[in-house]
Amino acid sequence: MKNYVQPGNTLTLTAPHAVASGDGLLVGSIFGVAAGDAESGATVEAALTGVFDLIKVGSQAWAVGDKVYWDDTNKRCTTVATDNTLIGVAVEAVAGGAGDTTGRVRLNGSF
Repeated sequence: MKNYVQPGNTLTLTAPHAVASGDGLLVGSIFGVAAGDAESGATVEAALTGVFDLIKVGSQAWAVGDKVYWDDTNKRCTTVATDNTLIGVAVEAVAGGAGDTTGRVRLNGSF
């Protein structure tokens, strides 16, 4: 197929803020997980699909299958849809304690 470019599982994006490897980043409607460190305005490879452990809102319980959104203001995942971007679903339950700040998310990779 002469118009095929790539699988699209990763993209080179311009970091909208300084990111470290494993950080979430939102560029327009594209959410990805940084594959390396990058300063704001530099390019970074970002994974768009897969399952990742990401920072989440503490004191928020997750059930398997809950929709997960990216809170770009606070740079963390949440189950609150209002003013946030849908990025995937929870694949493990997470307790709702204040110290429960990591959630396992399967990125949806499509919009």
